[in-house]
Amino acid sequence: MFQYFDQIIKGTEREDSLVVIQNLKEMIGKNFSFLNYYKEIPVSYDAKLVNVDNEMAEFEVHEYQAKVIALEHKALIRAHEKFSFREDMVGEAFYVNVARKKVILCNFGYAKIKSDMRRFVRVVLDKPLEAELIVEDDILKGSIRDVSLGGASIIVASREQLPQGREISMFLKLPDISSGSIHEVGVTATVIKVTGDNAPYNCFVEFYPEKHSQQQISYYINQRQVEIIKELKEQTL
Repeated sequence: MFQYFDQIIKGTEREDSLVVIQNLKEMIGKNFSFLNYYKEIPVSYDAKLVNVDNEMAEFEVHEYQAKVIALEHKALIRAHEKFSFREDMVGEAFYVNVARKKVILCNFGYAKIKSDMRRFVRVVLDKPLEAELIVEDDILKGSIRDVSLGGASIIVASREQLPQGREISMFLKLPDISSGSIHEVGVTATVIKVTGDNAPYNCFVEFYPEKHSQQQISYYINQRQVEIIKELKEQTL
């Protein structure tokens, strides 16, 4: 799973948390921009800081934000212009009440949000979809775990024919969620890396789709986003 941020430690973790708390004490009543991810879809709403006490900060948040914080057990907070530092922050969830739209965070730290560097929206698949990787005269079967307009993560049984940098042709079998039909989408791709010590392996590829293929992938991703957002809306915790 993609790591959305890197934690930055300036002093010790304890000292950094105290600095964040001290800054928060001066900002009660102000809004902060929260960021979480649900199945690779960003969930970001403003949250109001209502109290700081005993090294914990209480926020009023959007219902969807509360749901994802309850699942991830943390929240990213974007840097605030009035703070004494410029880094983003991360806090651990101490208490979450979705019905009351309330969260209490503790153990704060500085963070560098890496997911902002993504060029494309990525979606996780609940049911892996079939992919065929054409390598010379062989066809390697794979299962798509997540996909974006720029690439995919694919489970494969072997890595011997997939060295880093190798260019391959691929066929993605993407369903039309509304009709139930399957579209076979052809793309050229480059192997970025293959991870795992034993089979099955996780193969990351970068796409170079033609216009028609790009439209088909985009259409599927948009449908999948709608599914994920609906699922989050209906999520009961």
